[in-house]
Amino acid sequence: MGRGPWDAGPSRRLLPLLLLLGLARGAAGAPGPDGLDVCATCHEHATCQQREGKKICICNYGFVGNGRTQCVDKNECQFGATLVCGNHTSCHNTPGGFYCICLEGYRATNNNKTFIPNDGTFCTDIDECEVSGLCRHGGRCVNTHGSFECYCMDGYLPRNGPEPFHPTTDATSCTEIDCGTPPEVPDGYIIGNYTSSLGSQVRYACREGFFSVPEDTVSSCTGLGTWESPKLHCQEILTKINDVSLFNDTCVRWQINSRRINPKISYVISIKGQRLDPMESVREETVNLTTDSRTPEVCLALYPGTNYTVNISTAPPRRSMPAVIGFQTAEVDLLEDDGSFNISIFNETCLKLNRRSRKVGSEHMYQFTVLGQRWYLANFSHATSFNFTTREQVPVVCLDLYPTTDYTVNVTLLRSPKRHSVQITIATPPAVKQTISNISGFNETCLRWRSIKTADMEEMYLFHIWGQRWYQKEFAQEMTFNISSSSRDPEVCLDLRPGTNYNVSLRALSSELPVVISLTTQITEPPLPEVEFFTVHRGPLPRLRLRKAKEKNGPISSYQVLVLPLALQSTFSCDSEGASSFFSNASDADGYVAAELLAKDVPDDAMEIPIGDRLYYGEYYNAPLKRGSDYCIILRITSEWNKVRRHSCAVWAQVKDSSLMLLQMAGVGLGSLAVVIILTFLSFSAV
Repeated sequence: MGRGPWDAGPSRRLLPLLLLLGLARGAAGAPGPDGLDVCATCHEHATCQQREGKKICICNYGFVGNGRTQCVDKNECQFGATLVCGNHTSCHNTPGGFYCICLEGYRATNNNKTFIPNDGTFCTDIDECEVSGLCRHGGRCVNTHGSFECYCMDGYLPRNGPEPFHPTTDATSCTEIDCGTPPEVPDGYIIGNYTSSLGSQVRYACREGFFSVPEDTVSSCTGLGTWESPKLHCQEILTKINDVSLFNDTCVRWQINSRRINPKISYVISIKGQRLDPMESVREETVNLTTDSRTPEVCLALYPGTNYTVNISTAPPRRSMPAVIGFQTAEVDLLEDDGSFNISIFNETCLKLNRRSRKVGSEHMYQFTVLGQRWYLANFSHATSFNFTTREQVPVVCLDLYPTTDYTVNVTLLRSPKRHSVQITIATPPAVKQTISNISGFNETCLRWRSIKTADMEEMYLFHIWGQRWYQKEFAQEMTFNISSSSRDPEVCLDLRPGTNYNVSLRALSSELPVVISLTTQITEPPLPEVEFFTVHRGPLPRLRLRKAKEKNGPISSYQVLVLPLALQSTFSCDSEGASSFFSNASDADGYVAAELLAKDVPDDAMEIPIGDRLYYGEYYNAPLKRGSDYCIILRITSEWNKVRRHSCAVWAQVKDSSLMLLQMAGVGLGSLAVVIILTFLSFSAV
């Protein structure tokens, strides 16, 4: 087939090009047929410029068109604020331009309200938490992207609103946890003093006459503002008095069956005596005895030739079935005085001496030798001796004895034809008054106190220590030990774990009453990060495998990945707070934080972090490493509690002459593929 008049081959394809050149020439400002100046015809938003000897109208920046008849505003914001201005921005078009504004909660890095991003300015998060008191009393501020949240600090509970809360929209207030009065235990009591703040503990025990298994228990003030329910169930003890017998004519012995080991039991011994002579009246007397023996015995001051009924029972609050024994004391010659006598104990430290002789008015002298020792103190000794003269038939002598001491008292009748001696043992109970005062802590784990005792007398102190951690519910530490000291101002340093709340009960063994003090130990450095060290030279960097650290020395707060120039590794301090984000540095000469993860966001097993993946971890941008540079990558663990912050660091990798990371290589590959596709399309269009 022949070609038509328009089928001119190459000429046909050149026609559009010629038309475009003609239009361009017309726009180039060549003088018109009338000889007018082209510059005079430029659009109001265009500028006349001289190029290659010709005048041309060009639309101003921000406008598009032919420069003469049309220059319309170019809307730069049409592509979206994120693409034009960056993250967290709003884009605002203006005639011939535009400007960017950071969203609420963010600020421009040039510190101006508006900005153009071509100078490197971007929007960074405002840390509202830098303003103290933002979350009101007891509140803790947590910064978030573009805003912040308020939580109640440890030891406080939210009231009248939600948690987390915002102080401008919520009425939530943080009130200090106060568990109030601990719950009562029927027939039980609380040992020592206590506080009602978070973590405080009270220790319960059963009243005298009651028992429980276990014998005591602890209740703690919880984070809910309530006390734990005490697990103490006190049951009444019924003491059985069996096998009452008489020995040495005026002494009584019996046995008990108690469900408690070595209990201190008080007895009431009621004595009723009737002489054989009907002319004499009935004699009644009551003797008290306290002992921890399972076979108690007591020698009574009785008259010879008398019928007696002795009733033995436990003193309240204990209960017992009373035991009764009746007997008659032997007759003695009215004129005979062989110097014999017996001794009985009453009111714990008083002795009653009963002469067998019925002679009245004669004077007698007794010699007392007293020796006291404490089973728990090898060097303790209390010795005294004195003479006592009396004309009484049944004299009473009260001794000045120390508490919690075993005494042997030897009494000898002097000036008698027959030198007669009687020996008796007395076990004094602990003092019912407090013997420890002014207890205080120092150096975090040490205690000092004032001992109310005789100077230079040795004393033993019993410690019972309980430790708990609010952030580690399974943690519990309990210690019991004793020390001896003769100082009036003893001191002791305790082996306590860091980051722990402790209750310490301290009791002098000579007293029944302990004192309780609370101690809080500060945190120390967390365990070193568990990482496998790598050295990479011109090769891809493996993923950082992050393992959760154990909270041995305090609560773990966060994990950070730090990227430093390799030259700074030897001078880097793990406690340094100077590392900043990638964008806040003009250069990376000082290093930057590539990632930060809160402890609660790290799984229990492990997680992997690719270095340089261009993602945000917390507030920090994980920037790709620069090619040809040497880096040191460090993993840092932070522990924070009670306004104390501690760190531990480990070098994970040394990168020398770094190459493109995996993601960077993928980006280059995709870019190359896009160029090939564009060139192919243009080639087909030209055909």
